[in-house]
Amino acid sequence: MSKPLPTVAGHEPETLSLAARAGRPTQVVLGVLRIVLGIYFLWAFFDKTFGLGFATPAERAWVNGGSPTTGYLSGVEGPFAGFFNGMAGAVWADWLFMAALLGIGLALTLGIGMRVAAVSGAALLLFMYLASLPLETNPVLDDHLTMALTIVALAMIGAGDVLGLGRTWKRLPLVRRNAWLV
Repeated sequence: MSKPLPTVAGHEPETLSLAARAGRPTQVVLGVLRIVLGIYFLWAFFDKTFGLGFATPAERAWVNGGSPTTGYLSGVEGPFAGFFNGMAGAVWADWLFMAALLGIGLALTLGIGMRVAAVSGAALLLFMYLASLPLETNPVLDDHLTMALTIVALAMIGAGDVLGLGRTWKRLPLVRRNAWLV
């Protein structure tokens, strides 16, 4: 005998995301996982912007004239070194990278725009994976790939709907007209 699908006020069971239909403990884990990944991106944004002294010292902060891409991309030595070294320190690369960190971080933390966050987050992490080649601890896999797959999975199951603003976001007229914003 199958259990009836849970209902949420104002939603038919079949319109609820997989995450919203899950039991409360599962919802909490999915929501917390999404938020933690969002904070991961936001932390990188704030550390690179203000030089909080973790990965970025204050004197190399973006607000102090430092380049968020120079340190990482100029040190790439793998098969894509020429490609990534050429981008290091470019103003457009700095702005694109920082906008990506902020946008992905906000989307994941708030549970909004999960499709955009999944595509852009996976793309950013794939580039970071390629810049890391050759890998030191595993010949094929690293945390960039696992994080990218996790973000895509969270978007696919609708994790923004739990412990987030995903349901409210999806009801906005702009989002209803542009499904890619979900």
